[in-house]
Amino acid sequence: MTPAAFRKHALSLPGTECAEQWDNNQVYKIAGRMFAVTDRGCTKISFKCSDQAFHVLTESGAAIPAPYLARAKWVRVTPDDLPAAELRGRVTQAYAIVRAGLTKKVQAGLPPFIG
Repeated sequence: MTPAAFRKHALSLPGTECAEQWDNNQVYKIAGRMFAVTDRGCTKISFKCSDQAFHVLTESGAAIPAPYLARAKWVRVTPDDLPAAELRGRVTQAYAIVRAGLTKKVQAGLPPFIG
């Protein structure tokens, strides 16, 4: 997946914003809570995942635990570690997990999401 394709997909998720933080990393957020992070060149992609997905991805070798965020069930991959369609799906799932963790009031103020 190219950096442009990744960015386009992440920003297509309703209410997503991208901010540059931590040495020019691209941080993708919903209501101020991050769900994915890439370096500027999109050579490393980190995202939130479910407990089960964390286990499957790290045990299979498709991903490594994300530095500093592994305890919160984040993984890190390179664009070549997963097929583009699977990476898109994993990022969409990361978005859905973080969105579901927001308060109902905050969720009500966001654009609709049918995941």
